[in-house]
Amino acid sequence: MATGALWLTAIVLLGSCVQWLTGMGFALVAVPALILLLGPTQGVILANCASGVICAIGLVSGWREVRWSAMVPLCAASACTVPLGAWTTRHLPEPALLIVMGALVTVAVLLIVRGLRAPALRGRAGAVGTGAAGGFMNDAAGVGGPPISLYALNAELSAREFVPNAQFYGLFVNIFSVAANGVPRLGGVQWACVAVAMAVGVLIGRALAERTPERRARALVLTLALGGGGVTTLLKGVLEL
Repeated sequence: MATGALWLTAIVLLGSCVQWLTGMGFALVAVPALILLLGPTQGVILANCASGVICAIGLVSGWREVRWSAMVPLCAASACTVPLGAWTTRHLPEPALLIVMGALVTVAVLLIVRGLRAPALRGRAGAVGTGAAGGFMNDAAGVGGPPISLYALNAELSAREFVPNAQFYGLFVNIFSVAANGVPRLGGVQWACVAVAMAVGVLIGRALAERTPERRARALVLTLALGGGGVTTLLKGVLEL
């Protein structure tokens, strides 16, 4: 029990820290580890709750930078596909779900690293398409951030613009996901660990954000997500078949 609580604290702290650094790092870094610790369903639900809270905190000072014309259709599209993600989580066997989650994280990270550019990812159509993809991925695998990263890349959002817009999207898509799935079934000690880890992670992330170059922080998040998350989860699912 104590070991599990320590692992939970470490995972949430790291995820909270990198989310503050980049605007979307919690899910990529924490979800694979959380589903290995708590199981696919509870791990994803906890990630949705924690990421939503962190986005809400960050948005308090950044809401003036939100591009409403892009974010409203993006969030609306995500609301339409969250139920499909919820259905996937509830009906797939655990090994298959682990494979889906690991594959989604791995492919998403590789697309971001490659810097995929396509006309379909621009404008209103791009917002709707990436929002729909993000809604499904957020509920099925807890990782709704990569699609908006691809949209931001093609919309040529600056780093300053990306963070508040990602937080706005993250807040609403996680509200939709929590509404569809409920809150995680954790004990009192586990909830206390999560709350403390989130608070400390936000403070550390805020301090590091002032000293860490954006490119270096982004590279760290993607490396952790790919090597320590997506590939590990994918392999675990394959081995459990």
